[in-house]
Amino acid sequence: MDWSLIGRAAAMFVATNIDDMVMLAVFFGRAATSRADTARVIGGQYLGFVAILAASVLGAMGAGLLPKSAVPYLGLVPLLLGLWTAWKLWRDRNADDADDADPTGRPGVGVLQVAMVTFANGGDNIGVYVPAFAVAGVGAMSAYVVVFLIGVAVWCVAGRALARHRAVAPLLVRWGHIVVPVALIGIGLAILVEGGAFGL
Repeated sequence: MDWSLIGRAAAMFVATNIDDMVMLAVFFGRAATSRADTARVIGGQYLGFVAILAASVLGAMGAGLLPKSAVPYLGLVPLLLGLWTAWKLWRDRNADDADDADPTGRPGVGVLQVAMVTFANGGDNIGVYVPAFAVAGVGAMSAYVVVFLIGVAVWCVAGRALARHRAVAPLLVRWGHIVVPVALIGIGLAILVEGGAFGL
């Protein structure tokens, strides 16, 4: 077992996914009272990250699934999701407490929503993973993938623990419905601006 390779893979995962921890904590905060919603967050995180890995592997093999110039426009995904969530929150602002407690009405806990945010937020990941995979070879690339998938599980555990922390949990319960759209819009704008999309 090549421990140096495992160490490099783990360090790469941590370095490229620090920002993802915040969104995971927010999503888990919204799903705090529902096992089904928690499972959706985990499923969405894995689905989105597997898509990142697939794009990275194909890119390393020369398929070029995502042209470099297209990566910044992934910011449109969380931006539009954030605007839609904000609009839904505004539309339902006068709903009674019972309606607000309905799991189907809570923003940010759907599998596809979490997956799309994870993938869109992973544009920088793809930019790092493609060259690393390209020089690693098939065997080492497989090791990277395994370490990264284990890393996602660790991130989910840490994100859920952060969301349930005594100091954090009450804030997420009280303000999570507002934090979700604000965070999504912020992530989307950051991706667009940092990538120079639309000449920004």
